[in-house]
Amino acid sequence: MGDIPHSVLFCCDHNAIRSPMAEGIMKKFYGQGCYVQSVGVKSDMEIDGFTIAVCKEIGVELSRHRARSFDEMQDWGDDLSSFDLVVALSPASQRRALDLTRYYHLDVEYWPIMDPTGLAEGREAKLAAYRKTRDQIVARMVERFGPPTEETA
Repeated sequence: MGDIPHSVLFCCDHNAIRSPMAEGIMKKFYGQGCYVQSVGVKSDMEIDGFTIAVCKEIGVELSRHRARSFDEMQDWGDDLSSFDLVVALSPASQRRALDLTRYYHLDVEYWPIMDPTGLAEGREAKLAAYRKTRDQIVARMVERFGPPTEETA
């Protein structure tokens, strides 16, 4: 468990499931004290509806999330070097983050978070898989940054 960094970038493959979940949960748990963004290796998908649904269950609103990639990040005015911590949630995003950060002194952490896509058939089974992913993120976050500092009721 450590101090909450001033800025965190979460990344995964498409910025459609795991990294937006992590971004939304981090903002909810730790408030405005930390600047949080998320990106994908690619931004070829819109945010997943099951992601929106399981995050809404814990009071995290993601319906306005727009997927973006590492390459698009700079168009939005963010520079990788301005983040204190990069958290990769997939092997591909970890490789990309390490590749991009070798020029900066930046911490890259890898949290092996399950990709829930394609693991289940039918709405209830899919929701259960997505909840598991969400809960993995919550558990890692609390383990890493401590209990939520904001009201999460």
